[in-house]
Amino acid sequence: MRFIRRDDADRDGMMNGHCRGMGWRLLLGAFLVTMGGPAMAETILFVGNSFTYGVYSPVEHYRADSVTDLNGEGIGGVPALFKRFADEAGLHYDVSLETGPGKGLDWHWTARRDRIDRRWDHVVLQSYSTLDAARPGDPASLIDHAGRFGALFRARNPAVDLRLVATWSRADQTYRPDGHWYGRPIAAMATDIRHGYDAAGRAARMRVVPVGQAWTLAMTRELADPDPYDGIAAGRLNLWAADHYHASAAGYYLAALTIFGSVTGRDPATLGRGERAAAELGLTPTQAAALQRVARDRLAAERGATAAR
Repeated sequence: MRFIRRDDADRDGMMNGHCRGMGWRLLLGAFLVTMGGPAMAETILFVGNSFTYGVYSPVEHYRADSVTDLNGEGIGGVPALFKRFADEAGLHYDVSLETGPGKGLDWHWTARRDRIDRRWDHVVLQSYSTLDAARPGDPASLIDHAGRFGALFRARNPAVDLRLVATWSRADQTYRPDGHWYGRPIAAMATDIRHGYDAAGRAARMRVVPVGQAWTLAMTRELADPDPYDGIAAGRLNLWAADHYHASAAGYYLAALTIFGSVTGRDPATLGRGERAAAELGLTPTQAAALQRVARDRLAAERGATAAR
């Protein structure tokens, strides 16, 4: 007959329980990975300027605690809107941003490269609003620095998803005599900016997010007023801030929707009338849904144009 000491039996029981517990934890971990839980969160970095961080609007510090500002300035901005949309859609993103007012990609390369030189799953880059502050409409610096950043980020992660944000027409550059696009239609600046970003995208192998074209579509549909200098027509949105240069909450909301749809592949319109960021920014459910449809349709047009090539 074999006698088993009680302390041995207790120890064996504890070990068996421990193994069972380990097994359950492993199964739970596998389940979370399979279901796209927190372990599957993708990293995304936004690099840009005031157009990215949402100056002159409540977007600037919107839900700043939901994202990581690599400069420690408490910015939420368009990245925080992206995060809000992703959370509502059940997508898991760890969002970071690095921004500087009035800066192009050349400045980020020279002054802030050390803060962002790491492995990312996605990177969204936005440069100066006229392409070049000294030479409006000239994409040479954007092309150069998009290529440099492309090499930098691919060295860390060859599979990184890289995108460039083509920005909107500035009313001050269109309707004021000292503006580079003075006397031309409001869509002209966004079109020229897009051509510069397309050239940079081809050179650096990056996709272009058509924010400027989404703004133009909102005006074409008479959802947004095309000229804030002569007053805002009844029932239309003003996409610009009071300086007719930066964006209003509605303008940044449309920009964020377009980026969200581009990066995730999700239809922005599925966020719906009850989308929570819109309400927090003072947009009505009807306005939110209309802006979501604009972003959806602009992105669909981009996909159609790509397929036709």
